Amino acid sequence: MGSKISEDSGRARRRMATEVKESMRELRNQLALLNHHVGVRLALRDVDLDCLDLIARHGPITPSALARRAGLHPATMTGVLDRLQRAGWIVRDRDPDAADRRSVTVRALRERNAEVFGLYAGMNASMDEICAGYDEAQLELIADFLRRAGQAGRQAADELADG
Repeated sequence: MGSKISEDSGRARRRMATEVKESMRELRNQLALLNHHVGVRLALRDVDLDCLDLIARHGPITPSALARRAGLHPATMTGVLDRLQRAGWIVRDRDPDAADRRSVTVRALRERNAEVFGLYAGMNASMDEICAGYDEAQLELIADFLRRAGQAGRQAADELADG
């Protein structure tokens, strides 16, 4: 009798784990679509919007560090940064701490943030509503799961890039 309950429990757990993974795939697809529509409204390519987000979150950042974070070839990154700078989204600053005087860092122009935030306002409001339905302990659990899932994604991407 005990093994039957254990077997049923194992099946239910596998089913739920599959549902979580399927839900993550659907979320990824929907966020990619949302980001694509935001990029279209801002006249930015998908990769440019991704890099702008990385710069806003991790900048000022060197182009080579940004290329590593984005998983892009440095020459590709140069084109992305040129487009973002021409469109007035970023600036390149000389890095005063660098040994090489040609070294630059890239930073996002804060005065343009409102344009981006406005396009994500609907999603942010929806996320606030969803989060309001969970208590603090549940939100901590969800945040931990998402952090760990993000780390797993980074590790899988690094393994593919290296291999």
